Amino acid sequence: MAEIVSIHATSHTPVMINFPDAIPAQDREEIFAAFRQVGEEILAARPDAVVVISDDHVHNFFMNNFPAFCIGAAASYPTPVEHWLKVSKQTLRGDPALGAHLLGEALNSGFDPSFSMDLTLDHGVLTPLHLAGMAADIAVVPLLVNCVQPPLPPMARALQWGEFLGKALQSYTGCERVSVLATGGISHDIATPRMGLLNEAFDRRFMALLGAQDDAALVAYATDHVNEAGNGAEEIRTWLVAHGAAQALQARFEPVYYKGVASWYTGIGLGRWTARAAT
Repeated sequence: MAEIVSIHATSHTPVMINFPDAIPAQDREEIFAAFRQVGEEILAARPDAVVVISDDHVHNFFMNNFPAFCIGAAASYPTPVEHWLKVSKQTLRGDPALGAHLLGEALNSGFDPSFSMDLTLDHGVLTPLHLAGMAADIAVVPLLVNCVQPPLPPMARALQWGEFLGKALQSYTGCERVSVLATGGISHDIATPRMGLLNEAFDRRFMALLGAQDDAALVAYATDHVNEAGNGAEEIRTWLVAHGAAQALQARFEPVYYKGVASWYTGIGLGRWTARAAT
């Protein structure tokens, strides 16, 4: 049976890569150091594969077919799809057997995901892997959550998906060690008059509730207040999936870093879930 060896979450924004000098050098170095720390922690856990929970920014999916959840089951993933992202084109290794296992377990557990063996991944997946310094070192299984085009899956459903994911990973016999990396959010607005405006109070409250061991309050807050934090904040669904998966380890969230960075249009947050010590 596979062991879940680490669970992390990070924000993502292409501006970090395309315009790194748009913010003060000290802030930039602190943020990049936090990403490197997350990468070092994941690599130190020696996972055979990493399930990367992100969203598709209307690249692989469009109005003719926009699944709420999609599991990647390919042997490799070209990235990034964006020609304008200032990072070298590359191909990430996949783990089709693990992707197929998650698909089968999902269907047997009352979930109805889409699946794809032909995804070109965008900045949502590549940016955190690149900044964490591990894009070339790991096999990935993407789990893409619709955080872009309404109707969006409810926050409670994202948490349920995470609870399923934790159990499904632990039942996998094809490898010994698996990590989970969620990426998205936190507060930001894209292509609206509010672009560049952040809601640090929302971000900090959301991260505090992740560590508060009150999932009902967490889901209620996310549901009732996400609209106050910008359309990009809908990506907190990826954090909720990771939070649900952490229940398999009885792990508790703790922040690694947070700063609202208006010049990068995003509340930049990073965190980890750590297994509780036995009592």
